[in-house]
Amino acid sequence: MNTILRKSVLGVAGLAFAGGVFAGPATAHATPSVESMPVAVAVQADKPDMGTLVPHGVQGAQSRIELSDEQVGNVKAIIAATKKAGMDERAAVVSIATALQESKLENLGHLGERNDHDSQGLFQQRPTSGWGTVEQITDPEYSTTAFLKALKQVDGWQDMPLTEAAQTVQVSAYPDHYAQWEQQAADLVAEHWNS
Repeated sequence: MNTILRKSVLGVAGLAFAGGVFAGPATAHATPSVESMPVAVAVQADKPDMGTLVPHGVQGAQSRIELSDEQVGNVKAIIAATKKAGMDERAAVVSIATALQESKLENLGHLGERNDHDSQGLFQQRPTSGWGTVEQITDPEYSTTAFLKALKQVDGWQDMPLTEAAQTVQVSAYPDHYAQWEQQAADLVAEHWNS
């Protein structure tokens, strides 16, 4: 029976081979089946790693706001200025979280009586404190570059919790408020860093 089984298997294999040889040229010119067509695969650009964006984990309760097209444009301007300054994704997270706290990512001009002294722009920088002219600090690229230049001068900012790094630059009356924006800032950098 072993011999019969072996002959049957060899016979089937022979028929399959012969069928393939004889049918091969005839089907070579036929339209390829769906299974044999190449498949295009969409590959998404790598997103920054959340461990890099939020190395210390978020601190405290987190806030989140819906962003308008203008605010998203300001996020993209901050990211572009960060890249131009040769700084990494973490610097963009610190910058965006700071701008979320200071202006909700709105490029604010002078607010009259509601103004905090002469603070303006995304980072609420003050001309009288040496940040630049009103025209400069209300330019998202300039104001981000000025913020990043000050951040670079903070020894060990990369190893600090976000709120400490931001506070060292901003010298806010509410130093812990920057922390509440870290998750949204990280999400925005993850979404827009490679776009």
